[in-house]
Amino acid sequence: MTDDQTDGERMRLGREQLTRLNPRGEADLHEALDAIAPDMPGLVVAFGFGDIVARPGLALPDRETGTIAALASLGNAEPQLRFHIGGGLSVGLSAQEIVEIIYVTSVFAGFPAGLNALFAARQVFEERGLWPQAQEVPPAPAGADRRARGLAALEATSRGAGQMVLESLADLAPDMAGFILDFAYGDVIARPGLSLRRKELAMIAACVARGTMRPQLKVHVKAGLNVGLTQQELVEAVMQMAVYAGFPAAINGLMALREALAEAGQAG
Repeated sequence: MTDDQTDGERMRLGREQLTRLNPRGEADLHEALDAIAPDMPGLVVAFGFGDIVARPGLALPDRETGTIAALASLGNAEPQLRFHIGGGLSVGLSAQEIVEIIYVTSVFAGFPAGLNALFAARQVFEERGLWPQAQEVPPAPAGADRRARGLAALEATSRGAGQMVLESLADLAPDMAGFILDFAYGDVIARPGLSLRRKELAMIAACVARGTMRPQLKVHVKAGLNVGLTQQELVEAVMQMAVYAGFPAAINGLMALREALAEAGQAG
């Protein structure tokens, strides 16, 4: 948004974006809220969609990837999660991609959050008569195992970090390092069905939304750069979290993003 945009223009832009996700989105907000908070629908449309979602720099399917991951990771916004699962489908995400976003989010938010998000997704899919195609973890090379698959997935995103993960926990909880490589990377992140670029967007959004994962956020900002996300896309993905996780979470996320960019030699 530019400084000279009127409130009318902000509403127009917001309605345009909201309609792409769900043509009934604004009407449903008014129906639910006019009796108790009649100004809230306008704030959602003008700021959430007109000021933020309408910004250039991050495509709408990528924005929905981050939004679904953030809402799933928060675990307390099922109506909004169902809305954005439907919105993601409307702007081009497949049912399988949405399932894979939730798999990835489960690594960061835990199984209860992941299971609840999948139950919400199932409801949306059933309403639309959709069903994702079940994806299998790709077979490891002959003679390889989950560890090899996990190391390969980690190398593709956070280059050279596999041994660092093992060494960082060797003196305290060596089994945890194994779980990270075998489960998080070998079983989940190595899965097909969602590009590495969108997996990193989902992980970044989950880290920002949860608000307690600064070191992991920095790791995944750098991984995002490695798999093709631009600095502008990363900034937009984090800024958007102001709408879904609040301004403090987004501001803290931007501070961590700045540090990660500087460490990667891409600040400014």
